[in-house]
Amino acid sequence: MRMLVTGGAGFIGSHFVRLLLGPHGGRTTAVTVVDALTYAGNPANLAAVADDPRYSFVHGDVRDRDLMSALVAGHDAVVHFAAESHVDHSLTRAADFVSTNVQGTRTILDALVEHTTARTPRTLLHVSTDEVYGSIAEGSWPEGQPLAPRSPYAASKAAADLLVLAYHHTHGIDVRVTRCSNNYGPYQHPEKIIPLFTTRLLQGGTVPLYGDGRHIRDWLHVEDHCAALLRVLEHGRPGEVYNIGAGDELSNLQLTEMLLAATATSRDRIAYVADRKGHDRRYSVDSRKIRGELGWSPRHRFADGLAATVAWYRDNRAWWEPLTPAGRRSPA
Repeated sequence: MRMLVTGGAGFIGSHFVRLLLGPHGGRTTAVTVVDALTYAGNPANLAAVADDPRYSFVHGDVRDRDLMSALVAGHDAVVHFAAESHVDHSLTRAADFVSTNVQGTRTILDALVEHTTARTPRTLLHVSTDEVYGSIAEGSWPEGQPLAPRSPYAASKAAADLLVLAYHHTHGIDVRVTRCSNNYGPYQHPEKIIPLFTTRLLQGGTVPLYGDGRHIRDWLHVEDHCAALLRVLEHGRPGEVYNIGAGDELSNLQLTEMLLAATATSRDRIAYVADRKGHDRRYSVDSRKIRGELGWSPRHRFADGLAATVAWYRDNRAWWEPLTPAGRRSPA
């Protein structure tokens, strides 16, 4: 199977590419990554597969209609990671999120309509987020829950989800949608909470904890997420949505305390800051469908996965230091 991976130089996308080209990559015969290489896309994330003859890289934008048409025509499946994903940025740059996340997804869908026939079937795996469901005080959202996004980022992803499913019903395209909980692991850009707090603590700084620190998230190791995506791609049903969650819920304060312990630092490193606008209190997805129907379950215990992630950042300063504000100010 020839795979086109959008946003494949990013955190989750690059892990998925390495999975596809590894010993457990299933029926993969070729992988093409297309990535605009914005601040979140890093070619170093793909260094491990750069010399693989099955791998190729295209520097391009998913909003480029001609490019996406040409790329989709040469592949059997599209795995769509490319997105603006930082919630804080969406509060001030919502237009960028609508453009990339909605219009970019539409461009891919139009290319699939153009090149999909009975003799040339193609599949789209659209990677989304639990944030499209909105906040939930108790229990967990099932896949059939009406979407109620509460940030511009989440709204743009929800719009893309609905567009993908509409193209399935209108044009008969084989699409599958996944909605995952918060990911963590190596190679995550230090704008996200775990690498942000880890790198600041390793540099001797403080960590900015929003509000009272009691916002709750479920933490999913990126390798478990990618294994689930491959399972959906190979065995999922067209037109279906699959939630992917680990069931490892923690408040941000509990997470921070674990990071303090992992870096041997004290609570005086916590700097409480004003809460983010519209900050959802808790996300939680019901992932019984993918576990029962496709036989997936997470392999990483959170405590072990977090310790290994902190160790990776401790040992790979050359990867993340240039991505921090201090690193970006340093001369090349």
